[in-house]
Amino acid sequence: MKRVGFLLKVRQDRLPEYKARHTAVWPEMLDALRRTGWHNYSLFVRADGLMFGYFEAPEDFQAALDGMSKEAVNAKWQESMAPYFENLSGAHADESMLELEEVFHLD
Repeated sequence: MKRVGFLLKVRQDRLPEYKARHTAVWPEMLDALRRTGWHNYSLFVRADGLMFGYFEAPEDFQAALDGMSKEAVNAKWQESMAPYFENLSGAHADESMLELEEVFHLD
């Protein structure tokens, strides 16, 4: 299992709405994430909007992204979430995730 950490930046003025959207993620989006191997997926955000995401995948980061890119619901979700992020330069959030290098794991 590959552990993946990534960063994105949520617009600070949209942060309350962004959090609210994640209390009701579409069931078909949740199913697609599970089907494409995203496990223990969590999002953490600071008050300034800096967001850290974490998940575990059977292969690697790119394979997880590639799997989701084939899911029709992903394109709809990404489009609906795009206004919440900074610095996407016309891309969707899942195309702009900055992967972090793992340097330590307790187990």
